[in-house]
Amino acid sequence: MSNNAAIILAAGEGKRMKSNKPKVLAEVLFQPMLDWILDATAASDIEQRCLIVGHFGEQLVDYAGDRCAIAWQTERLGTGHAVMQAEGFLNEAKPDHVLILNGDAPFMDADTILGALAEHEAKGNAVTVIAADIPNPTGYGRIVRTAEGELERIVEQKDANEAEKAITEVNSGAMWFRTADLLWALTKITPNNAAKEYYLTDTISVLQQAGQRAGVFVTANAQIGMSANDRIQLLELNELARKQVLLKHLANGVDIPVLDGIIIGKDVEIGNETQILPNTILKGKTKIGSNCVLGPNTLIIDSTIGDGAKLNNVMFEQSVAEARVDLGPFNHVRPNCHLGEGMHAGNYTELKNSNIGAGTKVSHLTYVGDSDVGSDCNFGCGCLTVNYDGKNKHRTTIGDHAFIGCNTNLVAPVTVGDYAFTAAGTTVTEDVPANALAIGRAKQTNKEEWVLKKKPYKNMK
Repeated sequence: MSNNAAIILAAGEGKRMKSNKPKVLAEVLFQPMLDWILDATAASDIEQRCLIVGHFGEQLVDYAGDRCAIAWQTERLGTGHAVMQAEGFLNEAKPDHVLILNGDAPFMDADTILGALAEHEAKGNAVTVIAADIPNPTGYGRIVRTAEGELERIVEQKDANEAEKAITEVNSGAMWFRTADLLWALTKITPNNAAKEYYLTDTISVLQQAGQRAGVFVTANAQIGMSANDRIQLLELNELARKQVLLKHLANGVDIPVLDGIIIGKDVEIGNETQILPNTILKGKTKIGSNCVLGPNTLIIDSTIGDGAKLNNVMFEQSVAEARVDLGPFNHVRPNCHLGEGMHAGNYTELKNSNIGAGTKVSHLTYVGDSDVGSDCNFGCGCLTVNYDGKNKHRTTIGDHAFIGCNTNLVAPVTVGDYAFTAAGTTVTEDVPANALAIGRAKQTNKEEWVLKKKPYKNMK
């Protein structure tokens, strides 16, 4: 395989976004547009990448980390000028071919990248433009062909005449170059156009005049060049991406009876026969099993849900639920929980940083945090693990088959043994041995006639 690289253009100001961050960090389906591009290049086995930054560039440097080399475009003088800033990267990486991409065009895909590269290499092109045929080409550079169907030039919208504006085959903004030819051609282009900018597309005519071949690869992906310059266009990208993801899952056997309010991230995996109900949002690297029921009104983030699970009005974050877990309604599972097979949590419960065994039931109005709970336990209503002493967090350990009575407070660090019981209203401050009953409450005292003497209620005579 040839040694290839990518240059990602991300220096634009994006003024119409009215944002305090770079445009390429605006999100489509909860992921910055830049991540969509990085994922597409990674899927195309392009490991050497250079990000051209400018406006809010420090944020991009921090966000990209070690995933990209960085080149600064301190003056925004066009796409050609932006690529010029990567000369040092190209001279050091020495790729055979380099792909130029726009960082705000999230629908670029690996099939298109690899298909264009194959044609680029097979035909010996110095440059191969990735194009698409779209019904509304306004704003895009038009592909102008010769009578023989070869690429003649690309004309930008602002420089196009009426006949050229009617062309529907457009430049996606992505191009493959032989690296040596690109570096040479960049030295020959000039800002002789309406915008007084260095257009990357001008390298095509420079190379053609030098006897080099320029080609066009037309992708079947009509959304390949779509980008967002303002929030309205960003909404359009989100809605298009949302619909495409939902249709993919429907085709794979997921049951989505109504699309209202359902948003699923592009990396989410869902098994067949799972039902997704309205106002359910699945984000990040979430993986859902088969035959689940999710929603309504459920949010799952970076989590794994086993087969047959039911989550109704649940917020579930960075945790794992095994098969047939039943949660909700109105349940919050905070990060670092592992819920065993068949575990149940009822109304208004909160679980945090805890391992809870198979078949355990956590009843309503209960909090279990920083705990290790065995299998087939039962928590009554209103129980609490008291895990914080004001300075440090402590863990609670509960064995198998334990019964935690209503309104029990377990003051960590504390251990409750297998088959142990706690009486309702007990505050547990010492370990409870296996098979024992813990009672930690004051002895009841009844004061006869107290109400008649004290008359604590209004309107008492």
